[in-house]
Amino acid sequence: MKLLAFAGSNSSGSINKQLAAYAAGLFTRYEIEVVHLNDFPMPLFSVDLEKEIGSPESVDRFIDKIASCDFIVLSLAENNKCYNAGFKNAFDWISRKQAKVFHNKPMLLMATSPGKRGGAAVLEFASHHLPFYGADIKGLFSLPSFNDNFKAGQGITNEDLDKQLRDLILKIETQEQTA
Repeated sequence: MKLLAFAGSNSSGSINKQLAAYAAGLFTRYEIEVVHLNDFPMPLFSVDLEKEIGSPESVDRFIDKIASCDFIVLSLAENNKCYNAGFKNAFDWISRKQAKVFHNKPMLLMATSPGKRGGAAVLEFASHHLPFYGADIKGLFSLPSFNDNFKAGQGITNEDLDKQLRDLILKIETQEQTA
């Protein structure tokens, strides 16, 4: 079984990619693949450009990547209380070809930020929005104050927050096993 992890961010040093990769590594039943949105370059979406060039090949590659997995770990960056522009652009391109962007795959949806709210606004918005596009959200997790609570190579350093994520993943894996 395959788990696909990625961040809803096009930042090369994405803290959300770090969180997604860490969380993915806590799952025990899956072969894990971590990808970056920049692995699938897409020009800024517009219907005019779509008429002119069609759909970029990277859109089909990303659709295939999502379709071929059994579980998704997605950690969203928050920009002005909404999706990061890189994620929104990819989402717009993909949804033109595949209405159920996430193929009804089970998903752990997360967010983090340097702030104390940990991307709570985008997480709330996405938890209501993404199911319309085939996200079967099995759990939500927000990591506040990323720089205080996460260290590269170590993961979540706050014991309570780490336990919260580990317990959530154990619950998800148990539910998925009995489904």
